[in-house]
Formats: sequence, C-alpha cells, structure tokens
Amino acid sequence: MEHNQTQEQLKNSTLILVLGILSIVTCCCYGVIGIVLGIITIVLAQKATAIYAANPDMYTGFQNVKIGKILAIIGLVLSVLYLLATIWAVTTFGWEAMQDQELMQEKMKEMMGQ
Repeated sequence: MEHNQTQEQLKNSTLILVLGILSIVTCCCYGVIGIVLGIITIVLAQKATAIYAANPDMYTGFQNVKIGKILAIIGLVLSVLYLLATIWAVTTFGWEAMQDQELMQEKMKEMMGQ
C-alpha cells in the first residue's frame, strides 16, 4: 500500500453486520423475516467479499462483513428450523388449535395418549 493512499470503509459492511444480527432476532417471526434478511445479508456479504478480495489494502471493515455473514447463516438456519416447526405444528394440530390454548392442550393430550 502506498503511503499517500487512504483506506476507505468497505461498502455496506455495517449494514451487513446489522442485517446479520436482525436475521437472528427476527427468526421467531414464523421464520419468514429471518430467512429474507439472512439471504439478503449473505448476498451483500458475497459482493463485499469480492470487492475486498480484489484490493484488500484499500478497504477497512472486512471484519464486520465476516461476522455479519456468520450471523446471517446462523439466523437463516434458526429461521428455517422455526418455519419447519411452525408448519409441522399447523399440520399436526390445525390452525384453530394454534389460536386457542385450551384446544391446543386438548390436542396435545390426545397426541400423548391421555
């Protein structure tokens, strides 16, 4: 790196970190929001990684990109698991049981054989 060349912040590095965190936080919103945010974050992280790889001496903030991508992967996995659990619960117990706590308890007792 030349002495007169200044480093600049890698584009979207902070956004990638924030979206990675949000993908974990929103995984409990039936999984859908976490999946969307996780995919967007991974795509942005791949673009930022390609830019950084072309000229690593020119940019700072790559650590945010790496952490954001890891968080997005974790959020994506959690969101998919939550979505699958929700789909299983709805298909097993029905939507009405999901809305009514007493009916849900009754269906679970039936499932347990009591």
